[in-house]
Amino acid sequence: MTRILLALVLVLGLAGCGFHLRNKLMLPTDTAPVKVVSTAPYSELVKLLNRSLLASGARLADEDSKEPSTQLQVLSERWGDLPIAIDSQGRAQEYSLRYAVIFIFRREDGSELVPQQVIELSRDYVSPPTDATGTTTEREILANELRREMSASIIRRIDSVVRAEIEKGGSLSAPKDKPVEGAEPAEPVPAAKH
Repeated sequence: MTRILLALVLVLGLAGCGFHLRNKLMLPTDTAPVKVVSTAPYSELVKLLNRSLLASGARLADEDSKEPSTQLQVLSERWGDLPIAIDSQGRAQEYSLRYAVIFIFRREDGSELVPQQVIELSRDYVSPPTDATGTTTEREILANELRREMSASIIRRIDSVVRAEIEKGGSLSAPKDKPVEGAEPAEPVPAAKH
């Protein structure tokens, strides 16, 4: 009985503070399949993005398919270790692991739905110069955590743009003011004479 009461108090407390579970990415049903394109096509980030898109209900484009697809392009992935604390002998004791990704999300016609953006994440870790055995493992764990967080951040950015487009009545297909390929351009309207 105590557990049920405690669970109820926690749920009411979370509801009262405005906490809501995040909705997953919702792409319209008429959206073309999504292809994740990267300079490193077999990277862990690409695998995580594909998994996240599948979990969100998106259809993934086949690698060999000629069918038009929306594209999530990962333009750049950068890692860096920045020393943030040194010991009395000038050796680094603590580092900031930094991870930056530049991406863009394109409609099936190649126009930008989510313009080029940069997301940078970082985590600090201790690395005593005298005992570096556990440091590599800690850094790998942090790197995996940053990749998962990066994938979630990219999906959230795409989701916010898609939801804004849907709310204002737009779609993920080509913008209406963009001329369709092969269509004749409209003739210019003559200027009014005074």
